[in-house]
Amino acid sequence: MTPIVIAGSGLAGLAVAREFRRLDAATPVVVVTADDGVSYSKPMLSNALAAGRTAAQLASADAVQVAAQLGIELRPWTRIAAIDRDARLLRLATGTLAYGRLVLALGADPRRPVLAGDGADAVLTVNDLAGYAVFRAALAGARRVAILGAGLIGCEFANDLAATGLGVDVVDIAPHPLGRLLPPRAAAALRQALDATGVAWHLGRTPRAVHRRADGHRLIVELDHGPAIETDLVLSAIGLAPRIALAAAAGLATGRGIRTDRLLRSSDPAIFALGDCAEVEGLSLPFVMPLMTCARALARTLAGTPTPVAYPAMPVVVKTPALPVVVSPPPAAAQGAWQEDDTADGIAARFVGADDTLHGFALVGAAAVARKAALAREVPAWL
Repeated sequence: MTPIVIAGSGLAGLAVAREFRRLDAATPVVVVTADDGVSYSKPMLSNALAAGRTAAQLASADAVQVAAQLGIELRPWTRIAAIDRDARLLRLATGTLAYGRLVLALGADPRRPVLAGDGADAVLTVNDLAGYAVFRAALAGARRVAILGAGLIGCEFANDLAATGLGVDVVDIAPHPLGRLLPPRAAAALRQALDATGVAWHLGRTPRAVHRRADGHRLIVELDHGPAIETDLVLSAIGLAPRIALAAAAGLATGRGIRTDRLLRSSDPAIFALGDCAEVEGLSLPFVMPLMTCARALARTLAGTPTPVAYPAMPVVVKTPALPVVVSPPPAAAQGAWQEDDTADGIAARFVGADDTLHGFALVGAAAVARKAALAREVPAWL
């Protein structure tokens, strides 16, 4: 029997394999991955340092254990050179692999800032367990870290690093942290809470270059205006670029991601996509809840029960213990305005349309966050 082949062993790929195995114990499943195939929770990377967890401690199972647990074949360190859609073959460096149906769970690459200077090559990113291991090792002896990007991952890392006593500088072109997710007052409350942990903000500024000091032990981050930042490490967290090159080379429709319908079918009905690499009916949602929703639906489709993805409101929990934050961002096409109200310990914001429909919300503070389930029930489904 020709196997179902899953390209990628991250959260998306293994979630599909796990959910499929609950429905079908017989159909062969092969997972092909360019890395070591170790299973771990990627969302934990941005808050592992304060918890004292090493990369090895974040790993829950190695490739052999994953294969045994799920009853699959897992091929680590295997790169896909091309997809031969006519023959339904993956062309690998070591040969070929036939597929009956192919699932692309390729993830995304961290966007790299365009920087001048002889220290630009020292800028680190953390997008997987190996990247976290490199970053954690580089922290040995460091006193200060500069983070490029004040989005979700940048803020989570800022809170985590500051909680260990490190000095933290955060640089972003936006005027507020979490500028794409939070309205102004809620963002200001988060900034104030992280201020109290020692985070220094450089907002409305763009990094231009990273230079090595003459002694070689520290880095200087040059900004478009304002004083430069002297630091020991620079971490870039400016977003992700979906991995679409393999799909595009095979002639699949791509945009921001690999384009799929609600069955997660690409423009080739034998090829599916989900997770950070996918664009589902025009939506690219790089969060855990949409990913898991897609994995469960796709598993049922692969097992013989076509199941369209349904996206209810899916609040995002931001891991900033200094100030709990939950946000359910409104769809990009939603028309309306934010309404922000004070609560006993924070702010509750609602994105309300002209017809008084609630399209999204943002909650900061422990008491406000407790309202997330009730508000989520009021928000119309995205799909």
